[in-house]
Amino acid sequence: MARQFAGGRTFLTLDHEPTLQAALEDPVGLIRNYDAMVIDEIQRAPRLLLAIKQSVDTNRRPGRFLLTGSANLMTLPMVADSLAGRIENQILLPLSQSELVAVEQPAGPDWIDRLYRGEIPHPTTSASQLVDRVLRGGYPEAIARPNPRRRQRWAEQYLDMLIQRDIRDLARLDKMEHLPRLLKMLAQVSGQLCNFSQLGGQIGLDHKTVGKYLAVFEQFYLLQRVPAWAGTALGQFIKTPKLQFIDAGLLAALREIGDITPIHDRSRFGPLLESFVFSELLKICTWSEKRYAMYYYRDKSQREIDFVIEDARGDIVGIEVKSAATVTGKDFSGLRHLAALIPTHFKAGLVLYDGDLTLPFGPKLWAVPIHCLWQATFKEAAP
Repeated sequence: MARQFAGGRTFLTLDHEPTLQAALEDPVGLIRNYDAMVIDEIQRAPRLLLAIKQSVDTNRRPGRFLLTGSANLMTLPMVADSLAGRIENQILLPLSQSELVAVEQPAGPDWIDRLYRGEIPHPTTSASQLVDRVLRGGYPEAIARPNPRRRQRWAEQYLDMLIQRDIRDLARLDKMEHLPRLLKMLAQVSGQLCNFSQLGGQIGLDHKTVGKYLAVFEQFYLLQRVPAWAGTALGQFIKTPKLQFIDAGLLAALREIGDITPIHDRSRFGPLLESFVFSELLKICTWSEKRYAMYYYRDKSQREIDFVIEDARGDIVGIEVKSAATVTGKDFSGLRHLAALIPTHFKAGLVLYDGDLTLPFGPKLWAVPIHCLWQATFKEAAP
């Protein structure tokens, strides 16, 4: 994709060893030779940023440099300058389901915006291939491999390369040999509260080291900590963040799940489906007109909601995920409690389930098929 956008720019990749050595040994000389360029895997030579800054300060024409990489460059310790005012960051997450389907009425980038406007998604077709979509995830290379064993092999090689090359080169970590095992352990607790001491104790690491390693995995977009929503009554709620993997396909590979029957094995499918929905919501948030923050909700009475989306005004949409094809009133208990707690700020509560119909379950409460995340038509909710 970067090559397609390159236009007349020179394309350089720092995976090419001679180019990398030139970038490391003479970054100013490398940049000085080009007026406009694309540099792939920029995180492998962070000193290039200072040379680019000098070039940009001399010629402020926008778009001269397109920089791509597999890590959040601005969070890496060896980056000496933020390039504030000179750079615009775009995070490209794995492909969303709405990008992967070709339908007449795809759910648009304003999916969350429309919930806040009082509209509810309704399915245009019956649900299909949900398990397959969850297990494939959104990495293009994985999607191109229809065989589960080949996807598993690709994921293993991708993670091994990420840890052995990119993380080793950039993060300056001790005890690197613990990273693969820690990542597999984190996969087993996806969707659960982060207990660093318990995780570290199983592999001989203290909780501070586990937290440091987890931050590195976040910098490389493997996973994300989801903070607890506290509202205004801080004493009532659990404050520990939850852990979510950004790609359900990668999570399935780490758990070595190549095939699954959710109706018989909900305990294994549930965390994968929750990660899948988290990833889809995260992508929709990046496209939305307004800015949203995503949380989870749990109080000390163990009432919980998988995802709480909040806008700048403090208005809330709650989303619960259920792998079953049926929904009961009990599934809305956490959403009902939150609606009663903040009645003026509660916009909608959805239980996403593996069914075919959008159904009302009370004021502002709806059961909505999961596939409405990528294929839906919106209707205004009844008052």
